[in-house]
Amino acid sequence: MIINQALLDKLTEEAKASPRLRMNLDLRNSDQDGSQRMLNAIEPGSPMPIHRHQKTSETVVCLRGRLVWEFYDELERRCTEAIELSPGGQVVALNVPAGQWHTVKALESGSVILEMKNGPYEPMGPEDILEM
Repeated sequence: MIINQALLDKLTEEAKASPRLRMNLDLRNSDQDGSQRMLNAIEPGSPMPIHRHQKTSETVVCLRGRLVWEFYDELERRCTEAIELSPGGQVVALNVPAGQWHTVKALESGSVILEMKNGPYEPMGPEDILEM
């Protein structure tokens, strides 16, 4: 698969049409591929709960647009750090350690990330959502 601007444009249009204002594209070669690799188009206003991945770290690369990654403290239930990602900015990628509470917000339309995690997809349970 070639990842070009036309593909990112198509994914962005699908995100804009989605009630969640985001859309992902699975980049795995087959269902037997045990990794998680996807493109994720995220539009401003997309609801993303503060969450964690207990069994895997998460690596993200900003391919287009601008996003802010927010990290939270479970006990104090407050944002402890906010990092802006953009292809031409100071930070273009980051690695979120396993168990770290976080969320992401798109700062401009057309934002797309490449997202990678270890192991097969596991849906988040209520214990993985931080209620504020």
